[in-house]
Parts: sequence; structure tokens; C-alpha cells
Amino acid sequence: MKLYLTSSPIGAYRQWGQQDYPGVNPANNLVEELKKDWKDDAKCLLISADPDAFEMNDAMARDFEEKFAKSELSVDRFDVCDHRNGQDIIEDIFEYDFIVLGGGHVPTQNAFFNELKLTPKIQKFEGIVMGISAGTMNCAKIVYAQPEAEGESIDPNYERFIEGLGLTKFMVIPHYQAIKDDVLDGKRVIEEISYPDSIGREFYALTDGSFILQRNGVTKLHGEAYLVKDGGIRKICENGQVLDID
Repeated sequence: MKLYLTSSPIGAYRQWGQQDYPGVNPANNLVEELKKDWKDDAKCLLISADPDAFEMNDAMARDFEEKFAKSELSVDRFDVCDHRNGQDIIEDIFEYDFIVLGGGHVPTQNAFFNELKLTPKIQKFEGIVMGISAGTMNCAKIVYAQPEAEGESIDPNYERFIEGLGLTKFMVIPHYQAIKDDVLDGKRVIEEISYPDSIGREFYALTDGSFILQRNGVTKLHGEAYLVKDGGIRKICENGQVLDID
């Protein structure tokens, strides 16, 4: 498997439609890296984060297909996996060349993955898997489900650490450039929620346009990123740089 853990590969969070490129974000050589692994006329599958948002899921798949084509990544078809067809399509998962794990609400997507019994299937997949935002977060063996919705950070029943797909050991916080000053339930999300949660742990905070690539047993971080660890944060990589993080 070639695993791309992205924050967002086709636009900036909260700034959709404002990008100055037509297809996949070319920052940090993402397109060039994908072309190394891409099959012509790839059979693609979007596994949704919200399995009941049929119209949104279809629109997302169309958008991906268009943007990949504009980046000269040819697509034969771009199917959607949600509650209309989930169990059936997962049985045919090995027919695909490229799988996108869509963005959305982490626990909602995690529950759908569990419903599909996706883990043993996708762990044997030999094509390209790309996580986007929540999809990236749910790739981890142990997922850091950073509180996002109102009330989650103060809910004693909300689980911040849940079992994921086990495709990577890295716990990711996406969209760092957009959320770094966010406030949730009266708390600063990064400083007052994620810092304490990082005691004894490591979170990789990615900005949109940055990504982690696992290929052939090597894991490299591409672009601007920060390490949240033991209650603090430090910048570990710049745009245009590549860092081996194995």
C-alpha cells in the first residue's frame, strides 16, 4: 500500500474555492508523488465520512474526479461507498486502484468503518489510500479524535482515543493553520484541549497542503507541520522540505 495522510489535498479548510490552482494542490510535490504510484484510468473509491449524506458524497466524488483529471491523474470511474451500498462495495474493494477516506466528523466515520468491518480488508489493500482530514485521523492504530463539535470537550462520555484502521502509528491533527486559534466550549482547542491530551503522546499537526507519505516501508513528512507532544508544540518541517519520520 501507498498511504497518503493529507490535511486537505484540494483546497484550504474554510477557504474552499479560493485556491489558485485548478486540480490537486501541487504544494510539496503531492501531484508528482501521486504520479509515481498512479495507474492510468484508475478505478477510484470514496469511502464517506457521513454515510447518510448521499448528495454531498456524490458531489464530493465528482469534485475529486474533476480535480484529479485536471492534475493529469486519469480516472476510469469514481465510486462512492456509503449507506446505499456499503457492505456490497467493500466486498469488491480489491478491484480498485485508489481509495479516498473522506473528511468529516471523526467518530461518525469511525463508526461507519466499524460497521463495514473495513479494517481487515483495507489492511490487505495494495493500491493507493489517501486520507483526508478525518479520514487521515482514522487511519491511525489509535486515533486522536480531537473534540470538534460543541459539547464534545466537556462530555464525560466522549472518547478522545479510539481504535482506528491501523494503517499508521501517526496521530494527526489536520488543518492546523485554520484551527490553531479556535475556541470550543470556552477552551482554546490546541492549548487547553490538545496540549493536555498530548501528555505521553505525539500528535502531528498538518497544515493544508502538507502530508505524510508511507511508501515501501519508509515514512516521510512533506511540508509545514508541527509536533504536539507532552503538553507543548514545536515546528518540525517547513513548506518545500521533506523529513524522514520513521
